[in-house]
Amino acid sequence: MKYFLFTLAALGVAPLTFLLAANVRWMRYIVFAIMLSLWKYQSTAINFFSHEEYHGSARGMEVSLIYLFSIAILFAAKLKGRVKGFFPEGGYKIYALYFLLCLPSLANAEDGLICWLEIWKMMMLFIVYLAVYAFLRTTNDFKALTTSFLIIVFANFFPVLSQHFSVRFQAHGLFAHWNCMAMALHLFGTLLFARFLTHGVRTVFDKVCFAGFCIAILSTMWSYSRGAFLVMPLSYGLTALACMVYSDKKVFVRRMIPIAAIAAMGLVAIMPRIIDRFVHAPQASSDTRVELAHCAWEMIKDKPMAGVGINNWSLKMSPDYPYQALASDEMGYELTYVGIVETVYLLVGAECGIPALIAMVIWFLWYLYLCVRLLRRLKGTPWFFIPAGLLGGLTANYLQSFLEWVLRQQMNLVCLLFMFAMLSYLATDGQRIADDWRKKHP
Repeated sequence: MKYFLFTLAALGVAPLTFLLAANVRWMRYIVFAIMLSLWKYQSTAINFFSHEEYHGSARGMEVSLIYLFSIAILFAAKLKGRVKGFFPEGGYKIYALYFLLCLPSLANAEDGLICWLEIWKMMMLFIVYLAVYAFLRTTNDFKALTTSFLIIVFANFFPVLSQHFSVRFQAHGLFAHWNCMAMALHLFGTLLFARFLTHGVRTVFDKVCFAGFCIAILSTMWSYSRGAFLVMPLSYGLTALACMVYSDKKVFVRRMIPIAAIAAMGLVAIMPRIIDRFVHAPQASSDTRVELAHCAWEMIKDKPMAGVGINNWSLKMSPDYPYQALASDEMGYELTYVGIVETVYLLVGAECGIPALIAMVIWFLWYLYLCVRLLRRLKGTPWFFIPAGLLGGLTANYLQSFLEWVLRQQMNLVCLLFMFAMLSYLATDGQRIADDWRKKHP
């Protein structure tokens, strides 16, 4: 039945494309549909060559409704003539370099099909990025994107409530793991926080966005993710600093006072459980992170230029390969793990080599650079909150990725690429739309 439904969905891409080209206002509903598909990711995706038991960052050749909707948006933008001179600023070139530098790892891979699962994922996610960019180039509708983020924040909150008040200690909401949820909500939360500091609560939509910010914060706290707790002060602090420097100081202080008061009361209420989370966290969790990091380092030393094979981590952790034995000698006791190393940087370095790791880091940092560059360019405009919020949100994701590998999971990558696409559009067209806005609002 699932394959039948997938076939119907695939056949629907062509008519949907013509519908979107005929009426671009429908594109916003497709953006909502993408986020709704993210909400029900497992039930709206189908896995070809599925390896559900495999401990890797890709376990099947997934084809999601998200990808089909993105293809329809791209083709519709092409029909509308919005693809001429289309490719975004330099970020897409860095991603292409990162992708190409991952391919030499195929030479060292044990299983080419396992590699293909990750390569397919990387290609499909790039289509999502281009689709969001094409949507903005066609509509300039940031409100639709903000609404789509609110859909996830509110939809996620109901299962978080249920999990928090049940026997579950760490809520994960719609996401596979509490660390995944916390990482995604950092992106949404800092964006909505910056929007409140710059827009206030003058309209109904402003009030909904403020409620979404409060819910994102509360959901993140109830994840009890140690990594999220560590990066949260810096991420929201950077966003607040950007808004303070480039906004009216009196308005900023007036809006920050109630936020600070509410945050202080909430922190006092939840602090005992936060302390308990750090003090009584299983020692085995910290030990495993260190032990797996040693295994990753052994792989990097053995294959520094091409890695052991993209998505082949778990295969190379078997006794047939020396890495776990070498790490055991280094640690002084025997290791018997198959889990993934808990840092995305060591994982990419081990699987794809140091050149690919460097390219990925440059790709990440490029969008932080765009945030800083856009702050001055968009000062005083309705779009200023995007670079201000993502300056903190992206920093949180990158720092938390030193402690977690979840940034390579599909749900988190879709959220991240939405943000990258917004920054790319503002980098290419932001000055024009800012100048047009200032002419109308002198």
